[in-house]
Formats: sequence, structure tokens, C-alpha cells
Amino acid sequence: MKSRKVLGVALCCTLLLFAPGVLQAQHDPGPRGGAAGAGGPYPTLSPAEVDLFNQAILRFQEAASVSGNIAGEDDAGLGPTFNGNSCAMCHAQPFIGGTSPGLISPQNPVPNPQVALAKLHNASNTVPSFITPDGPVREARFVRNRDGSPDGGVHDLFTIAGRDDAPGCTLAQPDFAQQLAFNNVIFRIPTPVFGLGLVENTPDETLRANLAATRDARRSLGIGGTFNTSGNDGTITRFGWKGQNKSLLVFAGEAYNVEQGVTNELFPNERSGVFGCVFNPLPEDASGIPGSVSPLADTVSFAAFMRLSAPPTPGPQTASTQKGATLFSAIGCALCHSPSLTTGPSIFTGMGGVTYQPFSDFAVHHMGSDLADGISQGAAGGDQFRTAPLWGVGQRLFFLHDGRTPDLLQVIEDHTDCGGKPSGNEHSSNHDHSQHCSSEANQVIRNFNALTPQQQQDILNFLRSL
Repeated sequence: MKSRKVLGVALCCTLLLFAPGVLQAQHDPGPRGGAAGAGGPYPTLSPAEVDLFNQAILRFQEAASVSGNIAGEDDAGLGPTFNGNSCAMCHAQPFIGGTSPGLISPQNPVPNPQVALAKLHNASNTVPSFITPDGPVREARFVRNRDGSPDGGVHDLFTIAGRDDAPGCTLAQPDFAQQLAFNNVIFRIPTPVFGLGLVENTPDETLRANLAATRDARRSLGIGGTFNTSGNDGTITRFGWKGQNKSLLVFAGEAYNVEQGVTNELFPNERSGVFGCVFNPLPEDASGIPGSVSPLADTVSFAAFMRLSAPPTPGPQTASTQKGATLFSAIGCALCHSPSLTTGPSIFTGMGGVTYQPFSDFAVHHMGSDLADGISQGAAGGDQFRTAPLWGVGQRLFFLHDGRTPDLLQVIEDHTDCGGKPSGNEHSSNHDHSQHCSSEANQVIRNFNALTPQQQQDILNFLRSL
């Protein structure tokens, strides 16, 4: 009788765990399956604009070699240092223009392409410890120089030394192992570029009015917020992890030069252009080059692809996701992750006066010691980040600026530096481990933690529906 009673209790508990609607614990349901909800042109574009988009997305996928004379890698200008050899290599999930690819993708599971890139064409690179087959595409920045002064710049993972198309180049990689030992390395992962034409065409006045409309509600929860701005004309900058880039063209030009090493009209000087490692006249990308396939520079095409792309399409809504959307606003998340904004007049067909759903205020906020990376860009300091747009988050694989986790529940908890759960991140970019309670999200995360497990699950389900 005793064993039968124990068996009955065990069976009862098993049925409870697997009964419909009963949650064992709140959890991130993971990246949404099905077709990619992004990657196409904005739906109202004219035929000519769609044709421009189609040409631009092809340019976005082109791979570069040192002098452009390798089959399938006929863009010139790779190196002397680089992190990738094409835009689409890094911006790939869930489709071209997205964020880091990965093995856990339901759409296209692939290993981190940076691993294979290290030795491509007999290059002599070694793969840094923070680049793994199952991890995200990353760039590395050093926080400080050897003399203790601020650095903050990107130190590319690889060089062209040893490559078949770079004879004589002996440029060494940075000593990442030493810098990691000094706790001097922070990481960034690619940001998705879908729908950014809408963001670029949102007037400064709209962004400022949006922030002002929630001022009292934000203050009651300890939330501030300000805009990064251009030192040239004072207007709001809004692209990049710290909102440091003014326009999509600047965004494209910087990435082309920094990530692939391709000099261009916006960034015409070679990075790490040491003797024996420069093989092309400069700039390597420019408009109207004789014999080129297009009169447009690559950077112009990259910007056009981003500018004319459609925003991500949300997934199907359920009773749980609808409850989650309400709770998302009720606990204060929507005070930074603004659900909607409206564009100004546009020269592109149907893109003017559009209300869109980025779930971002495009302001920068203090995120506290757990997320601080010690890097200042423009007016954004070491613990400040632009509110990451959440549209498309349902199909992303890695999160936060450094890609430290694939788990949205962990992402939420990492928004706090007081009263939250530890990140458990072995490669955290935190360079100030003291607890200052300085994250503007602290009270919002306390509100989240005060919810029932089912309510927390509803918010997670809502996020994965975006």
C-alpha cells in the first residue's frame, strides 16, 4: 500500500507538470520558427525603388578579398585588419540584414562564420577564445590603452597576413589573451538593420516629444533618458549600440572600414595600414569608379538596402502574448521601449507619415554596473546604451550588446544592478563590479520580479512574438 501511495503521488505530480496550461517555471520559449519575418523591401515602394533595393541587397552580400581577384570574393579592399568579409556574413539572422547567425537558428542553423574566416586562403590567424562555433559574431574593443588613457576603439580579430592574396604582409593580430587577462576587452554583436529607413526619417521633434510625454511616469520609476547628438549640427544620432552614428550612410561607411577594412569616401584612410600590407590605391570604394558594375559606391548601396527595407513582421498573437503586451506596459518597460513612432515626410513611396512599432525611444539610458562596458561614444558614457529596438526580437539568437546570452529571461534580469539575478556570464563586459544601484531599469525589473510566474511567461511570450 505504501509503494502504491508513493506511485500515485509521483504520477499526480507528473501529470501536473505536463498538464496543458501548467508552467513548471517561466522560461524563454526561444527563437520563433517559421519563415523569416523580415528581409524584403518596404511594401509600398515604386517599381524603381524596389529595383534599387534588389540591387542593393546583392551588394550587401558581396564578399571581399584583398584586391578583388578571387572568384566569389570580387569586392576589393579587405584588410589589413578585419572581422568579416561581407556585410551579410554578420547580418544574417533570420535573413540578410539581421543580426548574428548561429547554430540555434530555426531558419538557417550555421556555425559562427568567423571561425572558418580566420584561416581562409592560408591566412595565419588564430581564433580568439571568445569566438566559438556556437557563439555569436563579435567585434572586440579595448577599454584602455597601455598608459591607462581611454581607448574604446575596435581592435579587429584578424589580419591578412599569410593570405594568398597578401604576399609579404606580416601584420600580427592583437594579443587578445593578454588583454582578456587585464579585463580590458568588451564585445559588440551586429545590430539588425531591418526597417531603419523609418528610424532615419523620424524627426528629432518627434523623438523629443515622445520622450517628454513620459517624463513624469519615468521619473516615478527612476528612469532618465537623453539623446546622443551630433557634434557637428546638434541633431539626434540614433544608430549603433550607443546611438553614436548620425545616418545610415555614416553607419555603412564606418562598418565597411572598421569591420572589413575597406576604405571609402566617408572613411578614406586605411586602418593599420603598415608597410607591406596595403595593396590598393585609396579609397577602395567610391562612386563612379570606371569599369564598376554600378555608379553607386558600395556604401551608398548598403545605406539604400537598410533605408528601403521593411520592418520585421510580428508573429501570430495569442491570449498569452496579448496579456504580455499589457503587462509589458504596466510594469514600465514601454517607458523606454516605446511601442510606436511616426515618420516625417519622405521621398520614398509610402514611407512618409508612417506609424511604426520599433519598441525603442532611441534615447540613451544609464544601465548600471552589470551592463557597463566602460566605452564612451559621443555623449553616451560607459554605462549608457541606446534603448535597443525590440522589433524582430522573436527571431534573434543572441542578446545584449556583447551577445552574452541567448535567454530573454536572463536579458531582463541583466537590466538591473541591484536586486537582480547574477548574469553568470564568463565573458561579461562589466568593468565595474561594485553595486551602485545606478541602472535606470532597477525598479522596472523589481516590478517584473514581483509578477507571478505565469505573468512573467506572458511577457516572454509577447517578446518572442515581436
